[in-house]
Amino acid sequence: MIDLVLIASNLFLLGVVVVLFILKQSSSNPIKKDELLEKISFSLEKELSQRLAYQESQQRRFETIERTLSEKLYSMNNDLIKEQSALKLEQVKAMQNLSEENSKNLMQLRQTVSERLHYAVEEQMQSSFQRVLEQFSQIQKMVGEVSSITVQIGDLKRLFSNVKTRGGWAEAQLRSILDDILPTGAFETNVYLREGSKEVVEFAVYMPAQGKIRPLLAIDAKFPTESYEKMIQAMEQGDNQAEQNARRALESTVKQEAKKIASKYILPPQTVDFAILYVPTDGLYTEIARIPGLIDEIGRIHQVLVMSPALMPPLLKTIHLGYVSLALGEKTEFISKLLGKTRQEVARIDSVFEKLLRNTEAMTCTISEAKRKTQKLTQSLQEIGNVEVDS
Repeated sequence: MIDLVLIASNLFLLGVVVVLFILKQSSSNPIKKDELLEKISFSLEKELSQRLAYQESQQRRFETIERTLSEKLYSMNNDLIKEQSALKLEQVKAMQNLSEENSKNLMQLRQTVSERLHYAVEEQMQSSFQRVLEQFSQIQKMVGEVSSITVQIGDLKRLFSNVKTRGGWAEAQLRSILDDILPTGAFETNVYLREGSKEVVEFAVYMPAQGKIRPLLAIDAKFPTESYEKMIQAMEQGDNQAEQNARRALESTVKQEAKKIASKYILPPQTVDFAILYVPTDGLYTEIARIPGLIDEIGRIHQVLVMSPALMPPLLKTIHLGYVSLALGEKTEFISKLLGKTRQEVARIDSVFEKLLRNTEAMTCTISEAKRKTQKLTQSLQEIGNVEVDS
């Protein structure tokens, strides 16, 4: 509507400009000027009235369109409000249904979880109770075993408190090792190495050697537990001074025993030039080996080797390997002698074959001579036959 007013005002101004231009051009003729002005004024009024009428019609049209649009917008707004209300109701109902379904599912899930949890807890409690019962029975059994072990330890303490019993246990352990590794007859027990002497070595192993006389290896088992137990007790209590004293006492005991073994049981050529001091535990041997230079000293001065349950089997296996090597050597010598005899027999057979060959050649010559004579005799007989026929 505002655009139409502007167009009309612009047309009016354009008409005024045209009139002024015409008036300026026709200023010389006043009559024509008045007529022209009237015509122009009439034309402008007519045009203006048409424009105003058109403007009013357009305004009415716009008002009609505006009312129509307002009605349509109002109707659309009402429809949209109704649809939104219906949609909200549907959403509310859907949410209520979903909430009810979720509540039902949650209740079912909660019930299922509660049942499974109750079943699992009950089963776990039963299994735990069963394990507790089993462990309790095992604990009771272990307590009984500990009690029996305690009694056995007490028996062992009483056993090892006696020197003879302690030595007998070490000898039994050494005897078991010797029986397991060496062949039968490879060692003897309680052997008198000197004639007229009361000194008896516990074990004497025959060393592998050629000939009827085989040197012996003396093995004496010792178990100095007093110094060893004092040293272990001092180490557990952290008493360094008591540990050093016990270690010095153990060193002195081992040296004294090695000296006794060297003086009593190393008697070449009846024995080899060294002997064995056997200790029945590897722990005791470890503590002896920890004393600086002790094993080297008694080996260098007294020719005594200290052995433990872990070191004794390799030494015995080496001795057994010596027996095997000696047996192989004896078999090799026997085979060599047998081969010599076989060589002599082959030489004899060769001479026999040579004689047989000479006899065969002589026999061949004799047979050839007999054949030649037989041929001559046959020819003579044929000649005699021919003479008879001619006569």
